[in-house]
Amino acid sequence: MDVARDLDGALASLAAVPGADVLNGGTDLMVEINFGRKRPTAVIAIDRVAELRELSKNGTVRVGAGVTFTMLLERDHGSSALREAARTVGSPQIRNAATIGGNVATSSPAGDALPVLAALDAMVHLRSSRGGRVVPFRAFMTGPKKNVRAADELVTAIEWNDAGPAQVFMKVGTRNAMVIAVAGLALVADRVRGRIGVGLGSCGPTILRAPLAEAFAAGLFDEAGWRPFAPSTGACAEFGALIATAARPIDDVRGTAAYRRHVLAVMGARALARVAPIERTA
Repeated sequence: MDVARDLDGALASLAAVPGADVLNGGTDLMVEINFGRKRPTAVIAIDRVAELRELSKNGTVRVGAGVTFTMLLERDHGSSALREAARTVGSPQIRNAATIGGNVATSSPAGDALPVLAALDAMVHLRSSRGGRVVPFRAFMTGPKKNVRAADELVTAIEWNDAGPAQVFMKVGTRNAMVIAVAGLALVADRVRGRIGVGLGSCGPTILRAPLAEAFAAGLFDEAGWRPFAPSTGACAEFGALIATAARPIDDVRGTAAYRRHVLAVMGARALARVAPIERTA
């Protein structure tokens, strides 16, 4: 195992052994190893790379890939939805080790932070010894646990525009804690930019958007002049129904496709009712 001390060292190691497994918190990699689904021939540890643990907020929010979910609960990044998502990740021990970069790089449709990043229109920063590039999160995932990251690239940071407090994350699982989501939903109402973002997890091969629901909700907010308002019960139900139609769920051991659509509709209605009355603070 190669232990990187800085980002340049990590990138050099990855360039020397493209496709090596990258170890930070290890909460995904160790599961794959324990279940016999992966037998790494080379591992590069990046948990000592300080650059990856940086977080800044100044109009835009930039979170280093090595920021753990405990750090997301403790530090100011301005996203209440991301904080809610971080709270649902595993146990305290898992949150102390698991990183947002690992969530992104693993690209599981059930990754708890990922619907929030989709709703925030986040950008994924990738670096290799060849240089860097920025990929919109909506184009990053290509399938279950698949993405556009090249074999010699690292996810170094995730960045988004500060969207204000009108945002929410919801998750349904088979129990209240330490559970893989049956369905997850993030809703962001960015009143400064007049934008609605919806991200859906565990209901398709990737994290999905709900463009019809986003357009419907944007119309409601526009009628209110993007001020706080109380949407009608019917409007909330219509929003939830549009979210359900955007889903592409399957039947599996955690739930049926029909159940996933049902809970998405319920969560969507509740999310709109929660978000619309929230007033942005300076």
